[in-house]
Amino acid sequence: MNEKAMMFRFLIICISLISINLSQSQTCCSGGIPLSNNIGLEFSEDHSLILGVSYDFNNLNTLKNDTETLDDDSRLRTTHSVLINAGYSFSKRLSLETLFTWVNQRRIISQFESENLDQTYGIGDAIALARYKIISNRNNWNVNLGFGVKIPVGSSTETNDQGITLNADLQPGSNAWDLIYLVGASKTFDFRPTMTFSSRIVYRQTGENNSYFGNSTYQFGNELQAYLSVSDQYIIKKTFINPGITFKYRNAVMDQTQGFDIPNTGGDWVFLIPNFSIQLFQNIVFNTAAELPLYSRPDGIQLTPTYRLTTGFLFNLFNKPQTISIN
Repeated sequence: MNEKAMMFRFLIICISLISINLSQSQTCCSGGIPLSNNIGLEFSEDHSLILGVSYDFNNLNTLKNDTETLDDDSRLRTTHSVLINAGYSFSKRLSLETLFTWVNQRRIISQFESENLDQTYGIGDAIALARYKIISNRNNWNVNLGFGVKIPVGSSTETNDQGITLNADLQPGSNAWDLIYLVGASKTFDFRPTMTFSSRIVYRQTGENNSYFGNSTYQFGNELQAYLSVSDQYIIKKTFINPGITFKYRNAVMDQTQGFDIPNTGGDWVFLIPNFSIQLFQNIVFNTAAELPLYSRPDGIQLTPTYRLTTGFLFNLFNKPQTISIN
């Protein structure tokens, strides 16, 4: 092989490697840590203390370009989260809820019969949310408003095996304070008092990380999530069972760095969430839910959720029995 041919081959290899690197760095992920997804404890009486412990698994193995699903399974993102909810109702109207997380995020890229794994794990960000019922059991209606903050207690400077700081969407924390607004409503009817129709809207106004990669800024896009649910209660052999179904709409604005929009971030999604709970003991309830995408339209090229599973337990820490659930 002559010198010109060797030089040409070398250039082709370099261009191919650069293209692969760019495609990996510019392809973002529309999943992440399920913070706003897991707030909304329901209290059936005042002066009650509820503790929830659950595990959340999010699998992102669907690569999309806008509405087009790409035939590419070389990229896989998974998020494993341990979630701890704690809530206390001071009265029939006022309650306070907190959410703490431990997170393991993994990104696997398979190229040329090799596999590259980047992952982070550790304490994630937390949420504190206060809610007030402005309408309580008026013609079987309940309406509540909530306001809270996302507290940046998780690390945002984790590195890979080569000591390179990973991108923001792989970090356990965000290093930014967010504001959270919630409005929820529920309604029961006389024809079926055990059946509940409910809705909830959660809006997250994100803050800015001013020390991204040391001297840059990063801001996740503002996020809106809307839920519409119906659930019922049955008694089978003296055991309370609550099946339900939820439709969820999620909209995320593009992320920004240095004040400029970041391509391949943000979008719109619609999910179907079948859920089920059973009262195992007097004050212990087991919950499980699956989140399945019905529609997804990310901005640009992104990995979007293929499915999400959540399962866990709710404990009423007082002796009086009650039905407790997460909408």
